[in-house]
Amino acid sequence: MSLDGNWNIEINSPMGLQKGTLQLSTAGGKLSGTQTGAQGSLPVDGSADGNSGTWKANITTPFPMELEFNVTADGDALTGSVKAGAFGSSPLKGTRA
Repeated sequence: MSLDGNWNIEINSPMGLQKGTLQLSTAGGKLSGTQTGAQGSLPVDGSADGNSGTWKANITTPFPMELEFNVTADGDALTGSVKAGAFGSSPLKGTRA
């Protein structure tokens, strides 16, 4: 099943469990949408290949950092990782909303 749709996500980061939502849409290899969490809403602008997607997001809270997302959808489950600069990668999991 594709990445398209709404997702409830959890990221087990060095700063504790971060919960949020994703609204994703794919078209011709492009991934777009909105990511919402404790830092507010951020645009998703990345690439999709089948049921996998990647994108980057810049946050400012608690300090400026670029996050790199890599996710794969399998039915109603989403798994992947988030690389947070020097903090390394954290696991991401989600369920279709």
